Amino acid sequence: MINSQTPPSHARLPWFIAEPGETDVLLIAMGVFLILFVFMFGIVMLRLHHLPEHIAQKERKVQYQLVAVLGLLAMFTHENLFWIAGLLLAMIDLPDFAGLFSRIAGSVERIAWTKAQRRPASATSICSDRQKPGNRAMSSDEAKKSEK
Repeated sequence: MINSQTPPSHARLPWFIAEPGETDVLLIAMGVFLILFVFMFGIVMLRLHHLPEHIAQKERKVQYQLVAVLGLLAMFTHENLFWIAGLLLAMIDLPDFAGLFSRIAGSVERIAWTKAQRRPASATSICSDRQKPGNRAMSSDEAKKSEK
């Protein structure tokens, strides 16, 4: 008669093969690695997605809000064109017209004030008190009282 059972082998199994009834260490390690990898990949993609917004904020650009809106549109609509437009807009320096216009307004106000001071004394006595920059408008009664 032939023995159908094979004798137990004394060879050891490799470290990555779990013996019956033991915990599979490789499976747990790969599961943890996969979870960490997916989490880190998501963080990298989110940082990359908000790159135009970070560039515009760091350089204190005038168009920061427009770049932020384009980034949100790109994220919610999955249109890469919005992201590219936001990146290009974040890289371009648009001139600050608000500062320029405020300087022009200040210069015009100063010119008007110096011209008002050059008028003859009879014309500037009533007008100069009323039209000084920063003063409130005075009525004719208040102007007469201030002359006395």
